[in-house]
Amino acid sequence: MNTYDGNGGAGRACIRLSNALLSQNIDSKVIVHYKFGKNPNIAEFNSNLLQKAVTAAKIVLERVLAKRYLKAIKTPFSFAWFGRSVIHHPDVKNADIIHLHWVNHGFLNPRHIAEIARLNKPVVWTFHDSNSFTGGCHVRYECDHFKQECGNCPLLKYPAPNDASHRIWRQKRDAYAKLNFTVVSPSSWNKTSVNEASLTKDKTVVQIPNTLETGIFKPMNKSLAKEKAGFAPGKFIFLSGFMPSRKDMHKGTGYLMESLEILKKRLGAAGEKIERVVFGNRNAEDLPDFPFKTTFLGTINDDERLALYYAAADAFLIPSLEDNLPYTVMESLSCGTPVITFTTGGIPDMVKHEYNGYLAVYRSSESFADGMEWIISHPEKDKLQQQARQMVMDNFSEEVIAKKHIDLYNKLIKQFPGNVSA
Repeated sequence: MNTYDGNGGAGRACIRLSNALLSQNIDSKVIVHYKFGKNPNIAEFNSNLLQKAVTAAKIVLERVLAKRYLKAIKTPFSFAWFGRSVIHHPDVKNADIIHLHWVNHGFLNPRHIAEIARLNKPVVWTFHDSNSFTGGCHVRYECDHFKQECGNCPLLKYPAPNDASHRIWRQKRDAYAKLNFTVVSPSSWNKTSVNEASLTKDKTVVQIPNTLETGIFKPMNKSLAKEKAGFAPGKFIFLSGFMPSRKDMHKGTGYLMESLEILKKRLGAAGEKIERVVFGNRNAEDLPDFPFKTTFLGTINDDERLALYYAAADAFLIPSLEDNLPYTVMESLSCGTPVITFTTGGIPDMVKHEYNGYLAVYRSSESFADGMEWIISHPEKDKLQQQARQMVMDNFSEEVIAKKHIDLYNKLIKQFPGNVSA
């Protein structure tokens, strides 16, 4: 179960895992809170247009109301105002295993999470960000309140010991006491945080990464890929995701801009051979002056086309300041393209320093520029590309990740008499 059908990294992870399980002859079904697409293999809890309209209204209303309580900073925070019961759905009632993914935006609040215990089924919950073990935030940065009981939240307009974050924390504490679930952490960073969190330190935690379609995200001949992608011949291409405001702390845009300016000064006239290519839903208005020629591809909804751009690029840039196991990194590596990034979150589980990419010193624009220089001048780019692909095949391929989940499912099913083995 997930809030959305592929709208965001968690939704994609949910669907990719389900497809990987199906390939191993597991009867896996995905059910979502709100369905955007038309995939007939994905079900939703809304049975008619009226229910769907009400669900959409609650999603929007929660986000609008939240602005009254949050400071004007772009750090995601979810309140637990709305929720829905899922225990009466026939697929949920008949399941051997219930696997939760991202359940915010009015889907499963603490009360409805606790309600799942009535089904007496093994429950697995993949934590795609920090929200499940905090009092509301999805991204924590240096805040360690989640280790106690939250409260005095730096994201709220009126922080106090018994503020909204503490009240949400209490609701989750009471719900988690009623529901026995196993946490799946996609990264070692996430697993460490879950073990430190007051809400989940007593839960069983298993580290299993996400997976992706390695048959789609795959390497191509670099020159041929650049030609097909329409990139200028002879250019060194830095690919990156969408460019939010410099004030967006999560994505680290300010650091990327600074590092590009540093690189421009270092390269001098040689900088003419550098080009940036950006994909994603960036508003073309009010763009800053970029140090290098920059091409915007817009939103790309076709995975094969996206894979082509990854394969055509010489390196992928991701300056995020906190990320669990970002798909852009995994997709780039799977296409054989090295990654330049900060040492943060779960990214070091995928990027090994100067092996298949460069781990810059956290929040250091100088170090990030060092990484870009390193890849530009690297004498064995073919070897880097091979090592990038091999990292994904060895650790994140569909078969590897599906089997790890199946092993976990079988272990849990044995603890619930009457269920059949997977």
